[in-house]
Amino acid sequence: MNTKSMQKAALRRRKHTRKKIFGTPDRPRLTVFRSNRHIYAQVIDDSAGATLACASTKSKSMHGQLAKSGNKKAAEVVGEAIAKQALGVGIKCVCFDKNRYKYHGRVEALAKAARKAGLDF
Repeated sequence: MNTKSMQKAALRRRKHTRKKIFGTPDRPRLTVFRSNRHIYAQVIDDSAGATLACASTKSKSMHGQLAKSGNKKAAEVVGEAIAKQALGVGIKCVCFDKNRYKYHGRVEALAKAARKAGLDF
C-alpha cells in the first residue's frame, strides 16, 4: 500500500468516527492523537470550538516522569494528567474520540488511566 492510499484510508476512518461524536459544553470530546514517539490528548468543546484541557508527552512536566515517551506507561501518565486538568476545569463526563486508532495498546492505556483518575465516559 502506498502512502497516498494509506492517508486516504486514515482520513476515511477519522471522518467515519467524527460523524458520531460531537463535544458539547456538558459533555466535551476527549480526543487522542498518537505518533510513533509521542501521544497527545485534548478535551474539546466542539460547539464553541475551544480546547478546554490538553496533555501530551511533549510537555515539560512529563519529561522528568518518563524514560520513553512512546509506550503504554507514557500513555497512562498522559491519561492521568488529562483527567486532572479536566477535573480542575470542572469537567467530569466526556465522550471518548479514539480518532482513527483501534481501542488497543496506548489508546486503551490512556483511556483506562483517565477513567481511573476520575473521568467518566
